[in-house]
Amino acid sequence: MSAESIYQFRITLLYIKPAIWRRIQVPASYSFWDLHVAIQDSMGWLDYHLHEFKMKQPGSDKIVEIGIPDPDSGFEILPEGEVAITDYFTEPGVEAEYNYDFGEYWEHKVVLEEILPKDDSVKYPVCVAGERACPPEDCGGEGGYDELVSVLKSPGTEEYKDMVSWLKGHAKNYHPYRPDHFDPKEVKFDDPALRFRMAYGDQD
Repeated sequence: MSAESIYQFRITLLYIKPAIWRRIQVPASYSFWDLHVAIQDSMGWLDYHLHEFKMKQPGSDKIVEIGIPDPDSGFEILPEGEVAITDYFTEPGVEAEYNYDFGEYWEHKVVLEEILPKDDSVKYPVCVAGERACPPEDCGGEGGYDELVSVLKSPGTEEYKDMVSWLKGHAKNYHPYRPDHFDPKEVKFDDPALRFRMAYGDQD
């Protein structure tokens, strides 16, 4: 696989209707950490919580977990910063489960759609498509999200006022929250190496 190749993924947040999804293109040289950062940024998560990838090991039915190793967990987690996406996403159609926030447990399906030649006119990673806004962080999982969307349809109620107050007081200030809104041009991607240093400091 050429280092100049580009991997196109579709990321879909499961169990939410209408679907919340993104299509992103990233360099084939990416690690799973790099992919994690691109998923977070394209979806609109704030990377506040733990996460993991789960997928089949190529050529077998064994499920591997890729993320931040935890020596106290009692099971093996491959270090995502040292595992190349090309080692597991070996051909279009291969998919992974990406879980974010082990409390609210947002589950995503990550599918490799295409392997493309690099376009020198494009700055990668890039989000090329998607639909609907990401749920607000810490909104209470799928049930809390459904309630939030329902309450926002009833302006003037006490529940609406309380919800708007919560959205405004959030670290991100989500107000006004528009569930149907998404524009791929608004997606900004962080440098994954800088993000790693900010999260974990220098590991040398």
